[in-house]
Amino acid sequence: MKLIPVQKTNKINSRRFLNEHMKPRIPIILEDFVDSESPAFKKWNFEYFKEIAGDQKVNIYGNEIDSLNRVASQPIAQSTFSEYLDLIDSTPTEHRLFLFNLLTIKPELKDDLIYNDVTNGKILKWLPFMFFGGEGSATRNHIDIDMSHVFITQFHGIKKIWLFPWEQSDLMYKLPYNFHSLPNIKDPDYRAYPALLYLQGYEAVLHPGETLYIPSGWWHYIQYETGGYSVSVQALPSSLLEKWRGFKNLVVTRNFDNLMRNLFKEKWFNYKIKKARERGAKAAKKQRSFQI
Repeated sequence: MKLIPVQKTNKINSRRFLNEHMKPRIPIILEDFVDSESPAFKKWNFEYFKEIAGDQKVNIYGNEIDSLNRVASQPIAQSTFSEYLDLIDSTPTEHRLFLFNLLTIKPELKDDLIYNDVTNGKILKWLPFMFFGGEGSATRNHIDIDMSHVFITQFHGIKKIWLFPWEQSDLMYKLPYNFHSLPNIKDPDYRAYPALLYLQGYEAVLHPGETLYIPSGWWHYIQYETGGYSVSVQALPSSLLEKWRGFKNLVVTRNFDNLMRNLFKEKWFNYKIKKARERGAKAAKKQRSFQI
């Protein structure tokens, strides 16, 4: 596996961003995507969040490696939002929040964000998502089901993100009818998954105020180097192919997988593992033939 750093830039104009990054689908870190004068940088902190939403009940998620046969992992515990923030502020933990969007519960927080929109109006400013995680927590390697472009801005703490293009899906042992890969990307077992040796991707280390652009269909593995939180906004897929893939994933693939899992249970998962390994072996063989 080979990773190169994602480039950083600021004051990039829309034409250059669209032509050099969004259209060719090349990731970049934008240092001023969220304006430095945004109230969020001055107001937001753990104490403020506890004050405005500390009593909210939250579902806590753990290590996703234990739920590779699911589209989404299951919660392992529940607490108040205040208790969770105290946890990630005091000790390393794999615990993170998923599908808890503080910006939906407290929509007035959206007014604290001012964007320097380099997409010429393509980003969905009205639909931001918020993510919280403890030091050492991580998401499994995955692609977003709707195939949207993603802009993820770090507000507190440091986050490391690995990125790989859609075209390397077989090398990553993508599970058929799912949107994540089979092996542990962070600690790869090259004997069990030799195709991982041929992966070529990017590594982004996000600090507060920085925004990573993740192109449509790109794989991403996310790890919290420290406890913290981030906000993401999306832009709809650009090409007709990406739009079709997103529609098919949401309407056809996901429902078909749920049906087959309910009907065949473990047999269905074992079938997907077998197919992922077969495709990975075939992709690795093709890579070796290119190098001869």
